[in-house]
Parts: sequence; C-alpha cells; structure tokens
Amino acid sequence: MWILLSLKNLFRNLRRTLAIVFTIALGTGALFSFDGFINGVLTDLKYNTVHSNYGFGQINTKGYRESVFEEPIKQWIADNDQICAFTSQIKGVEHLFPRVSFSALLKSGNTTVSGFGQGIEAEKEADFFHSLNVEEGQMLHSQTDGILLGRGLAKALNVGPGDVVTVIATSTKSLLSKGQFVVTGIFHTGSKDFDDRMFRVQLAKAQKLLKTTKIESIALGLKNFSDWELVAKEVEKTFPGLEATSFEVLDAIYYKHTVNWLKAQFQIVQIIILSIVLLGIFNSVSSSILERKQEIGNFRANGESVFQVMRLIVAEGGLLSIIGSAIGMGGAYFLYLLFIKDAGLLMPAGPGQTRQFLMTFSFKWSMAFFALGLSTLAAVVASLLAGIKTAKMPIAKALRSF
Repeated sequence: MWILLSLKNLFRNLRRTLAIVFTIALGTGALFSFDGFINGVLTDLKYNTVHSNYGFGQINTKGYRESVFEEPIKQWIADNDQICAFTSQIKGVEHLFPRVSFSALLKSGNTTVSGFGQGIEAEKEADFFHSLNVEEGQMLHSQTDGILLGRGLAKALNVGPGDVVTVIATSTKSLLSKGQFVVTGIFHTGSKDFDDRMFRVQLAKAQKLLKTTKIESIALGLKNFSDWELVAKEVEKTFPGLEATSFEVLDAIYYKHTVNWLKAQFQIVQIIILSIVLLGIFNSVSSSILERKQEIGNFRANGESVFQVMRLIVAEGGLLSIIGSAIGMGGAYFLYLLFIKDAGLLMPAGPGQTRQFLMTFSFKWSMAFFALGLSTLAAVVASLLAGIKTAKMPIAKALRSF
C-alpha cells in the first residue's frame, strides 16, 4: 500500500518530479557512460599490451627478473623442449613463444647505434603479436636473415625495407659476434621508448650470435585472461626453478600504473557526480516536504509513526532514482549505439605514447547495477536528510503549518 501511495505522490507536482528525474538521469547516465569509457580504455590497453610484446605472461628462471647478474646468459633456461612440452599440455595454453633478448650495436653505412634485440620464432609470433603495427615493409615471418626494426631505431639508422643492417653483439665467450640482416619491415607500438630501441630477428640467428642454445624466456598465449593463475601455478609446481610472471607485472610502469591512475580518476568522478545527484534531490525533496507539513502532521495524528512517514518519503526517493537511472542509462546507451559503436572514438596519444588510438565504450550489466545502486543510495540519503526533521516535528506544530 505505501509503495502505491509513494508512486501516486510523484504525480502531485509533475514539474518538480521531472526536475528530480532529470537530475538523476543526467548523473546516472554520466556515471554509466564514464564507467563504460574507462572499461573500454582498459580493455583496449590490456589487449594491446598482450598482443604487442608480452603475451599473457612469461616464464623465466626464478629470481631472474629481480636480480642483476654479471653473466645473465648463465641464468637462462636450458631445458626448453621439456618445459614447452609440459606447458603446452596445460589447459588454457594455446601458444608458446621461446625468446632471447640481448643488447647490440646496429650499423648501416657510417651510422652505428645501440639497440635491444629479441630473438623470436617469427613464424609463430607473426599472427599473435599483431599490435606491432608494421608501417613499412612486412612483418618478420619466415625470412631467415630478416630483421624487424622499431620506428625510432630505423630512423636513427636511416634505413628502410630491403636495406642491409649489421648487428654486432657480445657472445657467451665474451667475443664480438656479428651478422648481416635485411630489413623486412619497420613497426611502431605507440610506445616511444620501445620503438626507439627494439629490433627482432629469428631465434636461431640470435642464438648463433650469442653462441648459445639456451633461451631467456617463454612468452605464453592463452585462451582467456582467467587461465593465467592456473597456468602459472602448474608451471611453478612442476619446475620449482622457474617462475611465471603476468603481463601486468612485466609492464607495471605503463600498463599497471595507467590502470591505477584511471581507476583513481573514476573514483573522483563518482564522488563529483554523486554529490550533484544528492544535492539536486535534497533540494527538490526538501521543497516538497516543506509544502506537505500539514499532510505529514495528519499522518502522525492518524497514528502513523515517524518510521512509517520516513518509509514513505524514502520510498518516493527510491522510486525517483530507479526511474531516473533507467532513463539516464537507457539514453546514454542509445547515444552510444547511434554515434560511437560502429565508428569508435579517436583518442589522442596517451602519456609516453606517440600515436592516437581508436577505442569503443565497453559496457557490462554489472556497471548498470553499480550505477543504479549508487544513485539509489544518493537518493535515499538525500530523502532521509530532507525528511527526518519534518517527520519528527511535533504533531500540533505540523498541523499549524501552511
């Protein structure tokens, strides 16, 4: 009965009700849209991080990443075939990418620059690591003597596809070793630091330069992000001398810090929007209650308790929040479908990035329930603050109010 009465009360002053509904709709729609925006950015960022360099994570010898060794190659993985054979059987694992990395000098003509190389099984990695955007030439694939250069590195060497580059590295025997490679393509990931120093060659060629058969790490490609914990646990349990590290830790400076920053930003926006909603509802509900002092006095004189009166007022606020939230989120999603879903949203280059990126909003049902819950909470709090003083007013005083 009191729910029906609360609903009827909403239509007593339609103009005020519409003002409250509009305030809630605007606030909830903005909150829902911003949540979808943040989730879309984080989803794209996660996807690009995984498919540009790190995979879902990688396997190294225990303590390798946190320690500095005089001869790092001695800490590399020797039993690569056994580890890969076991790991490939773990549920969720789809790809294994053995790698080595090394510092080297790259020479073209009279120009010599330093770089950081990766030896990879390029034919396996070509399809998975597609966020390496090749802007000239083609991806390193089956070319035995091919080399794929980052944009900044290629610019420093003043080379392009088809040019010859000499790579000079220090082998495990502390001797200089060099090889000649043909530039197959030039890539960029949007990360200036990465693009200015990275190059890729075939794993066999890198091992030949370094005079080793070991590998430094094994990058993993999984079916789902949720599979990582199981895979890491199985690898470390079977091979105690190894450790598995997720891409979130490997790219903590860029990925994890960006995620933390965006989440903190979202929390601030939440507080601002909820404050607007709360104050808007408080102002409108206060005006409504002041006009209904006699009515509230009659309720109390008729035997209704303060609790029952407050229940009615809070129910009105809750109904307003549900109606306003539904309109706000529905309108926001409609605008997304109309203007953004197919075209995407072109964003400027982020911190440490050199290229724009196209992103879309990513909505989940949990976001709708979250926005609805917050707006309802704000509406209930505003109704309590606005109504409690009048509801507790002495009956005689309330009845004399005009």
